[in-house]
Amino acid sequence: MEIKKGKAFKFGDDISTDHIAPGRLFHLRSNLEEFSKHVLEDADPTFASTMQKGDFVVAGNNFGLGSSREHAPQIIKIAGVGAVFAKSFARIFYRNAINIGLLAIECDTDKIDAGDELELYIEEGILKNLTKNIEIKIMPLPPVMVKLLNDGGLVEHIKKNGDFNFA
Repeated sequence: MEIKKGKAFKFGDDISTDHIAPGRLFHLRSNLEEFSKHVLEDADPTFASTMQKGDFVVAGNNFGLGSSREHAPQIIKIAGVGAVFAKSFARIFYRNAINIGLLAIECDTDKIDAGDELELYIEEGILKNLTKNIEIKIMPLPPVMVKLLNDGGLVEHIKKNGDFNFA
């Protein structure tokens, strides 16, 4: 997996799937490209219009809680977010993220502020905060998850390989 670089957009604890994919816009679920233009707008109304492809979502505990809306990780990915870093993820959100190919990494996010420039070295288990000149250790992902993410998620992996073979 290549080195990922981007700017941090910082969010707090308990960012729900409603914050990520606003329920009032659920009629857009059949047009995920349009829906992605509203990603996280209930948590930060400027996020979708100011983030650049490859930038990072950084959050506290329990990111993605609430309903099992698979649209939430999908529109984060479609918007171009390079990865989501959080102290913890809601279990269903995390599973959905990995299944659709969105990089979701648990780590200590206390030393990351909004606007910090970050570099992710996934195989080495390092997140560098270039703004503060510090390194944050992350748990390296198991090879099976790296393979899934490199293939673009579970469905793309199966299309590419014809089965669940992760060798």
